[in-house]
Amino acid sequence: MKNYPKYLIVCLLFLSLFFNCKGKKAEEPLAWAQGIVWYQLFPERFCNGDPANDPVASEVPELFPGDPWEISPWTSDWYEVQPWEKARNEDDFYELNMVFARRYGGDLEGVIQKLDYLQKLGIDAIYFNPLFEAESLHKYDGSTYHHIDDNFGPDPTGDKQRLAEAHETEDPATWIWTEADKLFLKLLDEAHKRNIRVVLDGVFNHTGVACFVFQDIIRNQQNSRYADWYLIDQWDDPNTEENEFDYKGWWGYKTLPEFKEDSLGLVRGPRQYVFNATRRWLDPNQDGDTSDGIDGWRLDVANEIATAFWVEWYHLVKSINPSAITVSELWDDASDWIHGDQKRMDNTMNYLLSRAIVDFFVDVKTGYSGVEFANRLETILDLYGTETSHVLWNLIGSHDTERLASTTVNPERDFDRQSGPRDNPDYLVRKPNEIERKIQKQIVTFQMTYIGAPMIYYGDEAGMWGADDPDDRKPMVWPEFEYAVEKCHPLPGHTRPADTVEFDHALFDFYAGMIQLRHQHAALQTGDVRILPQYCSDHVLVYSRENADEQIVVCFNRDAADREVTLPESEFLFTKYNDFEGRSCPIENGEMHFTLDPKDYVIVISQK
Repeated sequence: MKNYPKYLIVCLLFLSLFFNCKGKKAEEPLAWAQGIVWYQLFPERFCNGDPANDPVASEVPELFPGDPWEISPWTSDWYEVQPWEKARNEDDFYELNMVFARRYGGDLEGVIQKLDYLQKLGIDAIYFNPLFEAESLHKYDGSTYHHIDDNFGPDPTGDKQRLAEAHETEDPATWIWTEADKLFLKLLDEAHKRNIRVVLDGVFNHTGVACFVFQDIIRNQQNSRYADWYLIDQWDDPNTEENEFDYKGWWGYKTLPEFKEDSLGLVRGPRQYVFNATRRWLDPNQDGDTSDGIDGWRLDVANEIATAFWVEWYHLVKSINPSAITVSELWDDASDWIHGDQKRMDNTMNYLLSRAIVDFFVDVKTGYSGVEFANRLETILDLYGTETSHVLWNLIGSHDTERLASTTVNPERDFDRQSGPRDNPDYLVRKPNEIERKIQKQIVTFQMTYIGAPMIYYGDEAGMWGADDPDDRKPMVWPEFEYAVEKCHPLPGHTRPADTVEFDHALFDFYAGMIQLRHQHAALQTGDVRILPQYCSDHVLVYSRENADEQIVVCFNRDAADREVTLPESEFLFTKYNDFEGRSCPIENGEMHFTLDPKDYVIVISQK
């Protein structure tokens, strides 16, 4: 090799790298999350894969000593009061603490057994409601952040004994791996083998009273090593018979003691504990390879912890795994959380869109017109921008709302208001009829063709319906089970039709088909969206998804009558037109005409 000057060699190397990389864009860390389909899974009610780990009465805090209790039958009529519940001598379903004392035995083994079902459905990622050790059925009252609930694992009794012998503290050097923890790691591995990502629920604003830290405070009061972790109003005076100990509970609930904050958010003790638990699940063996860890976090009541904490926590997450996603639970505009110098989340649960969807597709009499809905879509898109919009969780129902199917049965209400018999005696608890199922299908079609990451609440694809909490948390309907007819009403003096409960194979196939359509067309996953309000009307919505190779035009008619839609040829980017079933869509005199049936839609695919 000739003796070229060193600076020339450096320049040649630089030019070589430049031309090799020219036109190549490094993949964004969250490229995997753009436009994917999520599945929200409520673990206690999804599948009981291992009855041997079912909870026992002593683990149910809603019970008093000696109360009769047993595991609830998975296939029973949801509103039917069981024999052990009748012993409480109450006649109002919602006044009975028993509905919250129910346990059905869902566990991690059940999820592992049903991963093939989820793969057949076509979902790309799972969001788990809390899995960490807790007393309640919902697990938002965590006893720890670093252990999976023992009743979700294979050996609850053994795990309790192991933890008693380990004498753990907040120091991760003292932490062990329980059998439940290990089973969760197995679940992660099995999910990842199927290219299914997994996100956990982080509840970092408060704990349950059974939390090991809070229990130490109860025992040792101001002498506890954790005395400054919580918002304590008053310590107990040992010189009196009365117990004066008092503290702030989240939203006044004394079962949920709230962490103390300073200018940095959570004070040092709980902050470091949260950070250590975050590290544990993102990289379980702390070897720098995060492929064996979770793929992100969803953060409960994120707005109730100061910004400084989330900024620091966000940087911690990204330092461990830049591809881990962080999602806030915020019910209003979350754009300032996602953009700018104070960025503290990648994404949010898009409840702004949820409200708008219901206002158009369900609330036909009082909600948005097609033009107003189109304008609302533009507003939300402007708030978040196209890049962020690709990863937004576009959901309709969740564990905090009524189910989508029941939303269609009870129209003309504000979203998540008067959404169940507990606060609305006129609420209909029946099964959706054929027309209401068509509305559900319209909404799912919108989810699967619009910009963002659509989310399915477990069981919606199986035909499940239900009012707001607790009725949105019924046991999953599986095809291999025979379920009791649902004929009981939760309110005294009220009646309802007798409804068969069974897995809806046709609806499942519809969901799977729509997910497959999304997977088959990159424009539906990561393409731009163009709202077309000029072709919308009172009952018609039109928009387009586009990339360099294809364009998908979607039109909806939410009316009870036929509606005509005309689109000029100039709106189409390419010259080959088919509907999503492969049928040709002709152009006549420079226009495309079609008639939309009531509660129907059309999808036109334009390609090179």
